[in-house]
Amino acid sequence: MQLNFPEYTFRVSKQANAQLIFDPIRKRWIKLTPEEWVRQHVIAFLVQTKNYPASLLAVEKELQFNTRKKRFDILVFSREGHAFMLIETKAPEVKLNKETLMQICTYNMVFNVPYLFISNGLEHMLYQLNGLGNFEPIQEFPDLPPSL
Repeated sequence: MQLNFPEYTFRVSKQANAQLIFDPIRKRWIKLTPEEWVRQHVIAFLVQTKNYPASLLAVEKELQFNTRKKRFDILVFSREGHAFMLIETKAPEVKLNKETLMQICTYNMVFNVPYLFISNGLEHMLYQLNGLGNFEPIQEFPDLPPSL
């Protein structure tokens, strides 16, 4: 499926009855679901287009929020090791709405990042923390800050 990202090349394979895609961050083959297709496009965008070092990305890791275990999609770290951007990916048929924003904001209570990015591959929502402690929509995707 064509997504609203630049065109990238991916390693895909078929095993038994499943399509697989190689995740360069997790360094393993992953079942190619619609959400994974979006996730891999976001990773390619971050690494190939925005020049974020792959070593600063964490993908599909568990987090603990209160007593519940959840999994975030992508967390980008600064060069100093601070959480910089939290990313939530959805399948293209999933509409981005207030519930999606609440989900990522809940996860952000653990990380306290200055940027949130949500994508279903067709639509993208980008937010920056403002001086009042609220997230506001922005248009320009942030560059990774230089090392101090």
